[in-house]
Amino acid sequence: MNRRTKQVVGGLVIAAGSVGALGALLVKKNTDRRQRKAERDTVPDVWARPGMAVTFRAELMPGRDRLERSFRVKELLPSGRVLLDGTGGEHAEKEFEQIR
Repeated sequence: MNRRTKQVVGGLVIAAGSVGALGALLVKKNTDRRQRKAERDTVPDVWARPGMAVTFRAELMPGRDRLERSFRVKELLPSGRVLLDGTGGEHAEKEFEQIR
């Protein structure tokens, strides 16, 4: 193979690699855009909503009736924890009884 042929073949190899890389980049960009749109369109699954009644587990408040352990959710925090009406501090999902 002479020198000129090697240069042409080398140029074609570089061009083919560039086209392949560009194609892969476009596919990834399109996939990322679709995933972001799907995430934006879905409502996140949350365990509590403002105004909802929740009941502390009996182990956390021994000797109290169910009504004494029940509170309303005032605010849902971005961390997944809640603020309650009538109590102080933030509370996590595992502190409450599961909804039946």
